[in-house]
Amino acid sequence: MTTLTHRTRRTEVSKSSEKKIESEEDTNQERSPDNEDPGDSKDIRLTLMEEVLLLGLKDKEVLLKSDSPTGDVLLDETLKHIKATEPTETVQTWIELLTGETWNPFKLQYQLRNVRERIAKNLVEKGILTTEKQNFLLFDMTTHPVTNTTEKQRLMKKLQDSVLERWVNDPQRMDRRTLALLVLAHSSDVLENVFSCLTDDKYDVAMNRTKDLVELDPEVEGTKHNATEMIWAVLAAFNKS
Repeated sequence: MTTLTHRTRRTEVSKSSEKKIESEEDTNQERSPDNEDPGDSKDIRLTLMEEVLLLGLKDKEVLLKSDSPTGDVLLDETLKHIKATEPTETVQTWIELLTGETWNPFKLQYQLRNVRERIAKNLVEKGILTTEKQNFLLFDMTTHPVTNTTEKQRLMKKLQDSVLERWVNDPQRMDRRTLALLVLAHSSDVLENVFSCLTDDKYDVAMNRTKDLVELDPEVEGTKHNATEMIWAVLAAFNKS
């Protein structure tokens, strides 16, 4: 399991700053967890995989329960594999197979190919990234720098607000997509990119709240009323890896 760490220069959150931020919670308790973030883009729709990849990119850094079709090539390819498999596999097994974390000569057909590059190309088509060729000594490499920083900032602000101004202190009341994105961003080690621009006190509060969230017992949380079982099953699988 990946872990959440503090920046070296960060100190413990002072009681006064914690109380200041906590005082904002009462105002936000009545907000519906399923209301769409008013800051969400109406023109660009990103998948969770695209959002996680985007959060992991530096702006100036060169980096490369239904089985109905979703319209997303990678997700539909995944659903096709899962539907055709007998006997059924666990969530953890599928994560290992689809990400290539485990090597099984009898199940090579389930490993998705060039996932990062394919997601990057999707973001290029949506105008978030661009494609460039850069020379690295003896060879050329295709790279995908961020061009639409506005969309990335919107996404970062959404996650920051979810653990600060809009914090509800109850995962069952959180917007499901935001909860899923926090879990995936944590497991992909990109949350530092999201919170690093915050002030010291807000950074510590955001990291501590996220840490408390991802360290909840998935087995318990997944059985609660209105829980999204798949999110907790995915977190449990990452915890065991």
